Amino acid sequence: MIDLDCHESFDTWREQARRLLSHGIDPSQVSWSGAREPDLFGRPQDYPQQPGPFQARIPLALLGLLQRAASYRGEQRWSLLYEVLWRVSHGDRTAMLSGDPLGSELQRRIRQVDREAHHLHAFVRFIAVPPGRSILAEQPQFVAWHDPAHDILASASEHFIGRMGRQRWMIATPRDGVYFDGVQLHHQRQCPGAWQQLAQGMEDPGGELWLTYYSHIFNPARLNPKVMQGHLPARFWKHLPEGPLIPALIAQARHGKQRDGQASQVAVQRGKQIGPRRESKVASLEPSATMRSFEQ
Repeated sequence: MIDLDCHESFDTWREQARRLLSHGIDPSQVSWSGAREPDLFGRPQDYPQQPGPFQARIPLALLGLLQRAASYRGEQRWSLLYEVLWRVSHGDRTAMLSGDPLGSELQRRIRQVDREAHHLHAFVRFIAVPPGRSILAEQPQFVAWHDPAHDILASASEHFIGRMGRQRWMIATPRDGVYFDGVQLHHQRQCPGAWQQLAQGMEDPGGELWLTYYSHIFNPARLNPKVMQGHLPARFWKHLPEGPLIPALIAQARHGKQRDGQASQVAVQRGKQIGPRRESKVASLEPSATMRSFEQ
C-alpha cells in the first residue's frame, strides 16, 4: 500500500496521481492520509520517484471536474478522484457521468461545493473598519467572518473583486483566509490568528438599524421554516447580525402571529377604519321618455 499526503492541495495531488498513473498503479493500492483505514494485510510500497512508461490521455473537461470536486471535505476526498481518473484514463468515461455510481458521487460533491460557494456570496457581511482600528500590516477597509463547510474560499472569493472595486477587504475563516489589497487577491491556507481576531471582534455600527428593519419586514403569515432553512441553513445564523432574531421570530409565528400577517409591533397599531359601503342607485330598466319617443 502506498500512503501519500497531498496536504489538501489539488496541485500536489495532481502531480502524485500523474506519477502513480504513469506506473499503472491501481487505486486499491493507494491511500491518501485520512482517506482510508490502514490495510493490515497490505505490504508497504514505495512511491515511484520517476515517471513511468504509461502516457494517459484524458479529456480536458475531466480536469475541471476533478478540481471542483477536490474542494469537498469528506471521506475518501482524494482517493475518489484518483479512482475516477484511473477509469477514464483506461477508456471508461462513464465514471464522469451521473448514471454511474462513482460518477454520481463525483457530481454530488461538485453540487455541494457549488452550493457552498453560493452561501459565501449570499451570507458574507462586510463590516467597515474604522480608521486606526486595524492592527494588521494589511490595513483592510472591510472585514468579514465566514465558516464554509468546504474549501471554497480561494476560488469563490474572487466574486467580490469586481463588486468591491479598489477597496481593500479581508475574509477570515477557521481554516484559511483571503486578503485583497486593491489589485491582487492573496490566499493564506492557514488563516493568521490576527485576521481571525479582527474579523470576529468587529462590530457593525449600523447593526441596530439593520435589526430593526429586519424584524419589521418579517412576515409570519408567509413563514415556512423548512424552506427558509433550505435557503439559509441554521449553521450560518450565528454569523449573521440578524441570526439571534430568527428563533424568536419563528416562535412567534408558531404561537399565533401568523394570523396577523405582519410584525407584532405593526399588528398592535390601530389602522384606519373603513366605513360601510354605500348602496349605489340601481338604474331603472324602463326606457326613458326620450328613448320611448325614439322607439315610437
